[in-house]
Amino acid sequence: MIHLTRLDNSPLLVSLDAIKYIEATPDSVISFINGDSLIVRESLEEIDRRVLQYRVKLLSQAKSSSTP
Repeated sequence: MIHLTRLDNSPLLVSLDAIKYIEATPDSVISFINGDSLIVRESLEEIDRRVLQYRVKLLSQAKSSSTP
């Protein structure tokens, strides 16, 4: 899950598994698999950076837990 911010500045966690796509219109609009959508303050570039950080963290944890 990644931390994002709603337009009213309230924080939220978003599950990457639930995201269908993200677009800039010019705000970042996240469309979910279930048909819901959400507008967030972060740019597409910032969301991409956070997704990458999250995946690196997961891979690092998986690697360290599989090492004897």
